[in-house]
Amino acid sequence: MPTTIFTIANQKGGVGKTTTAVNVAAALAEKKIHTLLIDLDPQANATSAIGVEKQAGRSLYGPIHGEGSVFDMIVPTSYEHLALIPSEEDLAAAEIEIAQGENYLARLKTVLEPIRASNGYRAIIIDCPPALGMLSMNSLVAADYLLIALQCEYMALEGLGQILRNVERLKSAGVNPKLEVGGIVMTMFDMRTNLSREVVEEVKKHLPEKIFKTVIPRTVRLSEAPSFGKTIFEYDPSSPGATAYKNLAKEMIDRFKLKEK
Repeated sequence: MPTTIFTIANQKGGVGKTTTAVNVAAALAEKKIHTLLIDLDPQANATSAIGVEKQAGRSLYGPIHGEGSVFDMIVPTSYEHLALIPSEEDLAAAEIEIAQGENYLARLKTVLEPIRASNGYRAIIIDCPPALGMLSMNSLVAADYLLIALQCEYMALEGLGQILRNVERLKSAGVNPKLEVGGIVMTMFDMRTNLSREVVEEVKKHLPEKIFKTVIPRTVRLSEAPSFGKTIFEYDPSSPGATAYKNLAKEMIDRFKLKEK
């Protein structure tokens, strides 16, 4: 089966983007779907959250500049079916350097082509920096689907409009005409507040076919897990957060046909 590339993006920080990338990747791996998680954020939060040490020279910085093989950057994780391309601080320089070269929006797409061609992974999940800079735009050009992590608060809706406009610009400019919004993941849902429910209803009203049924709850366990270098399934497998990410992975498997029948 062909490789499907998902990028998880939002120009706003603190919306559960990295938590979603790491835990969805782990949940897919638990379903025996060969998955590659790519940490494209120079802060390397996804790298540490999956329990991998940052190492100088081990990121996509070199391959993006045409140096070294992308396959050499892949490291194993504690999950049999999940591999990682880590991040490190050098990647911050790529934000500026990419813009000075040719084909600056398609650099990542070119780098990932050998991995896609190898058919070694069914799903590739890219965790982006919390800004729509060069790295995030490159991930949108490389991806088949954009998954938007959206916090259950009103200001989040403004950010949603901005990212949807960027998708349309990339499509209409012909840079990635096949890019689709694969789904919206509502994060940090607090069932005790009317606001959370109202924001979910608002998104349902405007994008009913895009919003995932599963909402990710606001829980202490989800925010604690990364500091131990663990996914929620390793840290607290019976928690509401673990259940939610398992359900989200099931929805993704069905929506994007990630498993052979």
